[in-house]
Amino acid sequence: MNRSVRLILTALLLFSAASALPARAQDEPAALNAVATFSVLGDFVAQVGGERVNLTTLVPAGGDPHTFEPSPADSVALADADLIFEIGLGFETWLDDMVSASGTGARRVVLTDGLDLLPATPHEGGDEDHAGEDYDPHVWLDPQRVMIMIATIRDALIEADPEGEAVYRLNAENYVRELEMLDAELEAAFALVPEQDRQLITSHEAFAYLGDRYGFTVDSVLGITTESADPPAAALAAIIDRIRAAGVPAVFPETAVNPSLIEQIAADAGVSVGQPLFDVLGEPESDGDTYLAMMRHNALAIVSALAPAQ
Repeated sequence: MNRSVRLILTALLLFSAASALPARAQDEPAALNAVATFSVLGDFVAQVGGERVNLTTLVPAGGDPHTFEPSPADSVALADADLIFEIGLGFETWLDDMVSASGTGARRVVLTDGLDLLPATPHEGGDEDHAGEDYDPHVWLDPQRVMIMIATIRDALIEADPEGEAVYRLNAENYVRELEMLDAELEAAFALVPEQDRQLITSHEAFAYLGDRYGFTVDSVLGITTESADPPAAALAAIIDRIRAAGVPAVFPETAVNPSLIEQIAADAGVSVGQPLFDVLGEPESDGDTYLAMMRHNALAIVSALAPAQ
């Protein structure tokens, strides 16, 4: 990446860090038990709920929701919950059985309700178990859609705990401001990649909403779930042909996906492998340990690989 691009990105990231908004309100005792199905949603609920919410996140940071195996403690958390926050659209394939087994009376809050959804992309050689799903569930890769999700979380918490309304409204307002800053920052960063070069090829189909927001064409090696089997030889050859035809300098693995397949495809196609992208939160202290951090990491990784050298 050329020096001017690096300087611009560094300035954007430093500006964001220096402009952090005040911490969410946390001066109220826990009033609700809530469960979030996976790490990103856990971050969102924590931002809005603060200390008024006793939060359990089923799939922790660094975990893959597609391959999650529940534990008995997870069933206990569901049984005790007042609210369950989920993506829906068949994303949490294990949740219905868990809810039924736990006997919980918790209200399920589906955070894709009311969003403008993108169709799921059919792929060769995989996703048979997900073939009936009509929409792509990875909505959180677009900060503007996340702002709507935050409002849904806020309203659900207020309905369940009216006494905490002022706290939930303040926390949601502050976090939406941070999301607005993030969105503007990403838009400025991605503007460094010429429109004709905004082609993002990743391990699995998680980044369509990022592409929809910032003008990228998105393709993937696997389908919409990381459980997909490796494509057969004919499909691999077609993927390599697509990469060559696209003329991209790099393809991207993802932190929750074994990189070996995309590394081999990149070698066969004669392109580089970019930094791994986060589509769920990374481990604590990683570059993706919060939603804001993971989105900034992704922007830096994409622009570093795709912005033209000068």
